[in-house]
Amino acid sequence: MSVDHYENFPVASILMPRRLRPAVEAIYAFARSADDIADEGDATPEQRLAGLSAYEEALGRIERGAVGSNGPEPMFERLAAAIERHQLPLRPFYDLLSAFKQDVEVSRYADYATLLDYCARSANPVGRLMLHLYGAADEQNIRDSDAICSALQIINFLQDVAIDEHKERIYLPMEDLTRYALSPAHLSRPDNKAKWRAMMKFQVERARALMLQGAPLACRLKGRIGLELRMVVQGGLRILEAIEEVDYDVFLRRPKLEKRDWFKVFWRALRMRRTSL
Repeated sequence: MSVDHYENFPVASILMPRRLRPAVEAIYAFARSADDIADEGDATPEQRLAGLSAYEEALGRIERGAVGSNGPEPMFERLAAAIERHQLPLRPFYDLLSAFKQDVEVSRYADYATLLDYCARSANPVGRLMLHLYGAADEQNIRDSDAICSALQIINFLQDVAIDEHKERIYLPMEDLTRYALSPAHLSRPDNKAKWRAMMKFQVERARALMLQGAPLACRLKGRIGLELRMVVQGGLRILEAIEEVDYDVFLRRPKLEKRDWFKVFWRALRMRRTSL
């Protein structure tokens, strides 16, 4: 899942084995801080890109075994220790930085394929790293994990249309807005409600299908990781339901998981393996 989803789904929960928590926290610190460089504060685009390039240089030092020489420490020292201990690949970290750089430079996505390409670098790397931590990174698991993580990223975009609009970003494919005769400059206009509802219904159904495509992974994995992932899947599906419950008007109210929703998510996660989604 992307770093944004850590707000919806706890990363170092009681379900996670204690031995893995330092590594997950190191990955989260890297991703969260890099995302903040790309997205927070008053830095210029040039300063943001320079900050992310400094992170790439630090990854290079990890690769060369020279992480302690300079750079943003001690965060990278902890990350280097996690990478070494668990033999994590470095490519997912570089992919995350590539996506964060794209956030600085790109604010529109022409079509769904282009959006999925972004998700492949902004969301899927974290799922792949988790599979490596659990020793479960085979081809089938990676394929399903990618589907789950991309679905989570897209669900987050659907939640945050209003927030992203204030940042002058739109993560809805332009081809879909055109198909439903929606102007990117006037998404929240009252006279667009019927068209907006139809377009968002399409987005929700497509995101749900993508989530269900990857869901068998959560049923295959046993133990804590399986239950954790089933809760992630059910949490994402529950947010899609919440979007439907507000009649797709995410401008009026941002759908999110409340305390009562977590009981429903947990119960569905327990039942999910028996029903074999």
